[in-house]
Amino acid sequence: MHPQRKKRLILVLLVLLGVGVAVALALGALRQNINLFYTPTEIASGVAPQDARIRAGGMVVAGSLKRSADSLDVVFDVTDGAEQVTITYSGILPDLFREGQGIVALGRLNEDRVLVADEVLAKHDEEYMPPEVAQALDKVEHMKVDGVYTPPAN
Repeated sequence: MHPQRKKRLILVLLVLLGVGVAVALALGALRQNINLFYTPTEIASGVAPQDARIRAGGMVVAGSLKRSADSLDVVFDVTDGAEQVTITYSGILPDLFREGQGIVALGRLNEDRVLVADEVLAKHDEEYMPPEVAQALDKVEHMKVDGVYTPPAN
């Protein structure tokens, strides 16, 4: 092989190796920052991972909101019409947070399948519902037979 071609080949291989390393690092960083959305049904059935940061959403169950008397801790349940999941949060809830309204919470599941949220997002106005929550509610509604939810067979 001619020395000039050998230098070019080595240069091309080094550039390809550098691009491969850069792509691998970028994909690794993106993978750590993904927050997948899970419905209460998926959380209750064990589909949602326990140690990963996730988003969960649905309608706040009426009468489920419990506030701590001496701190900003709150506990409430969220439903998609079929299952409920308990969410704990320590902080100030958004102004638009109400029972019977759609919310999305970001956090991690503990060993009891309770979502320990570090952020709670509420809907914008009377007509708005987060797209993931609307799709989850529609999916559950389509899975009902005679008004009763039947989970899909795994």
